[in-house]
Amino acid sequence: MDADRKLQLISFPLFLFLTIISFSSYSQVRYGGKAETGFLKYRYQLVQYDIDPESEWEGYYLDKEQDGIDINLTNGISLFEKRFFAGIGIGYQNFEGINGITVFGDIEYLPLKSRLTPLLNIKIGYDHIWNQYEGGTGTAMVEFAAGINYKLTEKLNIFMKSGVLFTQQSSLIPVRIGIGF
Repeated sequence: MDADRKLQLISFPLFLFLTIISFSSYSQVRYGGKAETGFLKYRYQLVQYDIDPESEWEGYYLDKEQDGIDINLTNGISLFEKRFFAGIGIGYQNFEGINGITVFGDIEYLPLKSRLTPLLNIKIGYDHIWNQYEGGTGTAMVEFAAGINYKLTEKLNIFMKSGVLFTQQSSLIPVRIGIGF
């Protein structure tokens, strides 16, 4: 399945979910966004291959167990007094010289109404890096994170979170800081 088809399969359900929520919700819908940056600590190779020496295999997708950094921008809607956020985002990644992009759906929940509150976050999407393979490699990506959110003003907050990221046949630990508006 080519990359465009994978992106369509991921994007449509997220768009449908956001549309249903925005039309069926009894709370005020506000448009919002997030900008975040993170350090991605490489942990484990999730897939192990038993390779035939004569095969054309060029190595694991992150073949040198590279750590990474990323920058993400997300646009979406906030519901339930800005305690629930759902959006679509795009990001740039760099794994020690291997560049990549990611497109994802982002859902975040703030369980408390207080100025300082925990946060729960999930991202699901598609990730493509330009590694040693011709044309690079693309895989699904899933990230689960928890952290802390601090409301600076009614419209501006800062957050820090960490969790686990599964992408490119690897697991990584993301440590992120960001701003929500």
